Amino acid sequence: MGELIGQVETTSLTIRVLGPLEVTAAGQVIALGGPKPRLLLAALALQPNVVVSTDVLVEVLWPESAPRSAAANIRTYVHSLRRRFAEIHPGLGERISSRASGYLLTAAPDELDHLDFAALAAEAQETLDRGEAETALKLLDRADALWRGEVLEGLPHDHSWGATVARLAELRLSVQEQRLRARIGLGRSGEAIAELRGLVTEHPLREELWAQLIVALRAAGRTGDAIEAYEAAERVLREELDAEPGARLRELRATLVPESVAAPRPADVAPVCQLPLDLPDFTGRDAVLREVVTLVRERADAGTPAVVVLSGAPGVGKSSLAVRIAHAVREDFPDGQLHVDLAGTSSSPRAPMNVLAELLRTLGIPDAGLPREPAERSALLRSRLAGRRMCIVLDDAGSAAQVRPLLPGAGACAVLVTSRIRLPGLPGATPVDVDLLPEAEAARLLEGIVGAERVAAEPESAAAILRQCGHLPLAIRVAGAKLTHRPGWTLRLLAGRLHDEHRRLDELRVGDLAVRASVTLSYDLLPMSAATAFRGLGLLGPVQFPGWAVAAVLGRREADDVLDVLVDGHLVELVGSDPAGQPRYRLHDLLRVYAVELAEQSDAAKTRAGLRRVLEGYLALALEAARRMPLHFFGMYYDEELPRPALPADVLPADPAAWFAAERHTTVAAVSLAAEHGFDDLCWQLASALTPYFDLRGPQDDWYSTHVLALAAARRTGSLRAQAIVQRNLGQYLLYQDEYVESRVAFEESKKLFEQVGDAQGVGVALTGLATFLRIEGEDDLALDHCHEALKLFAEAGDPHGEAVARLGAGAVWMSRGCYAAAKRWFTDALELSAEIGDRHREAHAFKRLGLLFQHQGNLAAAREHVDRAIAIFTDLGDDHCVGYANQNLGELCLHSGDFAHAQLLLVNSLAVHRRNGDRRSEAEVSQLLGELHRALSQPERSRDYSERALALWRELSNRPQPASAASTASTASAAEPPHIVSA
Repeated sequence: MGELIGQVETTSLTIRVLGPLEVTAAGQVIALGGPKPRLLLAALALQPNVVVSTDVLVEVLWPESAPRSAAANIRTYVHSLRRRFAEIHPGLGERISSRASGYLLTAAPDELDHLDFAALAAEAQETLDRGEAETALKLLDRADALWRGEVLEGLPHDHSWGATVARLAELRLSVQEQRLRARIGLGRSGEAIAELRGLVTEHPLREELWAQLIVALRAAGRTGDAIEAYEAAERVLREELDAEPGARLRELRATLVPESVAAPRPADVAPVCQLPLDLPDFTGRDAVLREVVTLVRERADAGTPAVVVLSGAPGVGKSSLAVRIAHAVREDFPDGQLHVDLAGTSSSPRAPMNVLAELLRTLGIPDAGLPREPAERSALLRSRLAGRRMCIVLDDAGSAAQVRPLLPGAGACAVLVTSRIRLPGLPGATPVDVDLLPEAEAARLLEGIVGAERVAAEPESAAAILRQCGHLPLAIRVAGAKLTHRPGWTLRLLAGRLHDEHRRLDELRVGDLAVRASVTLSYDLLPMSAATAFRGLGLLGPVQFPGWAVAAVLGRREADDVLDVLVDGHLVELVGSDPAGQPRYRLHDLLRVYAVELAEQSDAAKTRAGLRRVLEGYLALALEAARRMPLHFFGMYYDEELPRPALPADVLPADPAAWFAAERHTTVAAVSLAAEHGFDDLCWQLASALTPYFDLRGPQDDWYSTHVLALAAARRTGSLRAQAIVQRNLGQYLLYQDEYVESRVAFEESKKLFEQVGDAQGVGVALTGLATFLRIEGEDDLALDHCHEALKLFAEAGDPHGEAVARLGAGAVWMSRGCYAAAKRWFTDALELSAEIGDRHREAHAFKRLGLLFQHQGNLAAAREHVDRAIAIFTDLGDDHCVGYANQNLGELCLHSGDFAHAQLLLVNSLAVHRRNGDRRSEAEVSQLLGELHRALSQPERSRDYSERALALWRELSNRPQPASAASTASTASAAEPPHIVSA
């Protein structure tokens, strides 16, 4: 068989069935196609190097009723698999071959994980028989790590697989038992206990597991827990099988006699120390460590108890931090260190009554001396602790009520509590939030696990892994463990596997470490409303969201109580406040991925309804903010009456532009969400409602990305008006980007659509955009015609703001012709009309135009005065976009009047604005002016740099003639107008 493999190809194949079916070759995952090809390959993989008959494959693929073309379909599936294998390496396609009666998969034992697993298990057994426990444990760990879930998880199982699947499951359980037995035998009982508790929960009728748990607890000195474990096993066997424990369990119970330590401990006997291992690769947390260590030492020195609650998200490292602190202060608490797992996130949290019994036994109280009532036991514990200096770690607390009876009342003890939820019900306790690791500490943790050299060899992939792990310590440890146990893997390979959010949580699992399992423990504790909100919030994507979004997901007017549960449970993180003082929240990326998984398994209609309510809330707020903007937006957006969702009255700040700025990334993501989930009406409406802010502040990339989606959505709705609005906004964006031909197409399409729906005002808006394009192209007559027609339409529609814009556009055409008297009349009319209607934005544009006019006439003093007035108004309105253009004009005036220092400041500021907005045309003009400025300052190198940049930009502008020289272009560019002020 090995010779055959060598003949067909040289690239090894890895086929994994111990979990979801997966095939890799040459470091690449092979896409297997749909369910049928996967089932076919699974059937062949379970019987490698054996011909599987076509009849068997037909039954596997069509268990109910096979089609007449079943055999032909199977040939097609085989051909598809062979082609996909061959895409990785030509020889791999021959791994699946046809025979007279069926098909054959050729593979070596080490290429199939279930065969590799069986071989490792057998080798480990032989090693154990030789007494080499340490080596055997390593083999067993390798075997267990091959499992990623159930056999062929996610595929329907054929009845013919039953024996193979059952054998593998039993062998897996046997390997787990052997691993734990080996750990206990090597003195690592603490490592084994946690895993055993999980196994007895999954296999409660398997007495061998209960026996191992009792042995491990006894070896760790936790006799009380061992007795409780026996009683639990006895109860389960009686209830489920109506049977008594076997001889092995009964023998163990007989050994569980608590020592009576009522007498004083001899001086040569060490104090009890139940602390788990302090992780050797523990990383970071220096500030928290110093803070808590200092606190407990100061309290101990003062003779008062210290209670510290370490709370944080699942997997953030609370328990490891508590153990590290407890080890750091061991010498300060010479009477002993206790550790109790309260199992607060399990399905059966430990009752304080039983925990009190365990603590009291440790403190020397025999069973016969244990009070019957919980209050009496708690009082006895406080009495025993009052005269001692002990450190107690209460791990995984589920509630304040579970912890409260376990606390000392006096004396110099320290109690470290870890919990996934905040515990405000513990008076006097010091709360400490355990956050994610900072980037540098997260990198050090990964280096400590996989090695600094391996990380240094692939720094970009290492950074990607940390990002995809969200800097969560548990996730980093899982990723690191995978890389450690797979030395042949590159970091790039793992980063690629983690990139897909749909499989990320599947990848973040190794052995008994799993991010999904950790998060599930927290999720399962949520009340129904909080669980629903958590699933819905995950669909919002990797954004920050306001508190009202929780109520919208649930369809409620208020949901502060639900939000408090999620925040206290560290499933939602408070990240700050918006300009209105409203708190903002987010989900950690891995929690969000988990929430999306749950949402996809939930009621689809309810999930969509919750998401739509959130998007409708954002649309209502965006429209309200657009209406409150300090300047009249000359453009179009959806502004019809909407059913308003219930939103807090104080959500919008006094400055609506500040709201847009705070919500910019979230609202842009909301447009994509609406498109992704088929809410086409909300998609284009929300994108158009954002346009006034885009036009004011100039985030060009967001403008484009949202409107590309919006145009497609508007077309799907069939609404001509929707398409007209989006086309107009796209035309404006393209004009800013100097994409003149595309801009003309968009404006013309907008004009045609507005004409079809009978919207005269919309036609006027589109015409002014076309007029700007035509003026730039030198088609002055047609540009004037468009301005006059737009003026008439605005007058008929009763839109004086539009009239002011049209007058400015006409004046700009006359000025470009050199007819300054006519231009001045149009600009002056626009100025007077703007002042009359209170349109300060258009008034500023009129001042600026008049300033340019005076500049052309050589009246630099008047020009500077008018441009200064324009800048003052633009600044007052917060229009950074227009301030940039006005600074350009004023900078040019200062340059030509010899005020070089002022000119340089203005032109550099203007250049920054143009670059931020992606306005290449204006960037070229300012670069030329700066080249001229530095030439006048006798700085030839800087002058040449700016001039060369200007020439390069002119070459990029296909619709702008390339100037003969930078100087000649600088002289002609000053007469040009920034395109946006006609149509904006």
